[in-house]
Amino acid sequence: MKNVNWDAYQIFLAVARHGGLSGAAEQLGASPATIGRRMLDFEQSTKRSLFVRGSTGYGLTADGQVLFEELLAMEGAARRIDAWQQEPGGVTSVRLAAGSWVARMISQNISAICTARDSFSVELHISEKRAQLNHRKNDIGIRAFEPTEGNLAAIKTGEVAYCVYQARNIAAINQGRWIVVDGDLAVSPYLKWPHQNAENSIAVSVDHARGVLDLVLAGAGCAVLPCFVGDMVPELERVGREIEELRHGQWIVAHNDDRHRHDIRRVLNRVTDLLKSHAKLFEGRRSPTSHSG
Repeated sequence: MKNVNWDAYQIFLAVARHGGLSGAAEQLGASPATIGRRMLDFEQSTKRSLFVRGSTGYGLTADGQVLFEELLAMEGAARRIDAWQQEPGGVTSVRLAAGSWVARMISQNISAICTARDSFSVELHISEKRAQLNHRKNDIGIRAFEPTEGNLAAIKTGEVAYCVYQARNIAAINQGRWIVVDGDLAVSPYLKWPHQNAENSIAVSVDHARGVLDLVLAGAGCAVLPCFVGDMVPELERVGREIEELRHGQWIVAHNDDRHRHDIRRVLNRVTDLLKSHAKLFEGRRSPTSHSG
């Protein structure tokens, strides 16, 4: 195989991805006949049968699948090298996307995520919307559901529980009044819950989840909060039991091609360790130092 050039591998990748000659020919700007001939020559050079040719297209043999996976790994490595070369002075930045409350925990523990010894920086993108990993807008995302995209790797860190909270010294006049995120911005189930269950008792609407906590602490009313937030604020107390229908899993997600890049891998491991170390808090099982309600 020493005489096989990289062009032949690229053509093989195109045929394997498209499952036939037509799609590969369109991608590469060549005729299907040319692509088919090149693949026959390629198989002769490798001395292996790589394709199962049929009326519905080209499938991969066992040898073809092995080669395909090896070439995908090479492509991923090449992209990582390109990204490294494009960064000035070799300094990279890891883009981490999280919702308001997980971002708050990360901020409070940032020294465990990004240190002075690191040769990279961390960009923390805070949004209640899904992290955009497929289009490389983010490198790492924290999601409330397991990803279904085949090109994403996911690590489950545990589950997240929710309760209603109010200030411990709340005035009787404000009990039963609700603090919510505005309906158009309430994209998560826990943000929607008071709109669906206490619509007639809403006292104040805000445009960001962090504003809810400030208003609850001020005694303006009660609100649904993640237990890992509410249970760590001594001035708050739970109202009733956990809202079990809001409980969900939590996953850290990264693109398969990028997760082995040294800087992304380090941040991924550190965030995973941080969230798993607080698993009991996320699940609503209070830490020994938290108050009891």
